[in-house]
Amino acid sequence: MRTSQPLLRSGPVLAASAALAVGLTAGPAAAAGPGISVSTSGSTVSVTTSVCSLVNGSWGTASLLTSSQTNFTQGRQVPLTGTKSGQSAAWQNVSPGTYTVIVVCSNNITAGTQSVVVSTRTAPTISATSSPSHGVMGGLGGGTKDYGPITFAVGGALVGTAMIATGWVLRRRSKPYRL
Repeated sequence: MRTSQPLLRSGPVLAASAALAVGLTAGPAAAAGPGISVSTSGSTVSVTTSVCSLVNGSWGTASLLTSSQTNFTQGRQVPLTGTKSGQSAAWQNVSPGTYTVIVVCSNNITAGTQSVVVSTRTAPTISATSSPSHGVMGGLGGGTKDYGPITFAVGGALVGTAMIATGWVLRRRSKPYRL
């Protein structure tokens, strides 16, 4: 007689499902902490945050660093502007490349760091054109010519003949002694 241990076998499955449930209820880790949002539009890079507070009339500073720059003070620095609900900064005429944006609030707390790729490639311009008057012109020409009732009658007769011939062949195969 064979004894099974269903609880031992289902243990790893239960542990995995419990870990999944805990992971799903915890939510993303980045949502709980401070952060920044960086966007590009052509050669303009902009950053927004809502973490900084106003200290001595300043919200803080945002810096745009190239890949060779490692310190906050080495990049192109711009003061943050805005209100209590949101602060922002922007850089104009940024050359194509990969950059790092760092925002440091006026109380020396780093609000966030994010990499951004600047590309001056513009989207292609799509112009409106008139639609063709004959509809879809695909296949072997069936979509481009209007056939008359005689053509449809001949086509229908061919399809009917093919169906009758198929039925006759199948009947003949099922009973080999008949013609």
